Amino acid sequence: MTRPPSPVMRRTVAGLTLSAAALVGIVLHEGYTDRAVIPVKGDVPTIGFGTTTGVKLGDTTTPPKALARALTDVQQFEGALKQCVTVPLAQHEYDALVSFSYNVGSRAFCQSTLVRKLNAEDYAGACAELLRWRFFQGKDCALPANAQLCGGLATRRQAEYRQCLGETP
Repeated sequence: MTRPPSPVMRRTVAGLTLSAAALVGIVLHEGYTDRAVIPVKGDVPTIGFGTTTGVKLGDTTTPPKALARALTDVQQFEGALKQCVTVPLAQHEYDALVSFSYNVGSRAFCQSTLVRKLNAEDYAGACAELLRWRFFQGKDCALPANAQLCGGLATRRQAEYRQCLGETP
């Protein structure tokens, strides 16, 4: 006998913070570099676990400093999310959306169709929008031929999508 799905418990976004598991997920998706690099042609200098603000080529870091900086960065993305999302979220939705925002940037996140759907309380539609953000430099990262160029972007979007739906812890 199958059990009915449990009801989703949503809270105002003002009362949510990123879970520790989601922070680990973000740093694993981002990867680590101890020196500022241009990750892809045309990008900005990046260091640690995806930090870009104030980074200059030649900068260096350590894992503890990079993790502390990632947490600070996450808090800035959380603040932006809380400004543009007007509906309650479940923890799993919030975690997935902070990860997504960390990757695409607050402006792109807040101006997205995903946020418009979310604020219209189309939760499933908003989660599905995550899968549309799988392109890099015009290439579809879901195609195996583009895997090397994309560096795991399609895998990250699939993980964020499943998390948004509550299918992963």
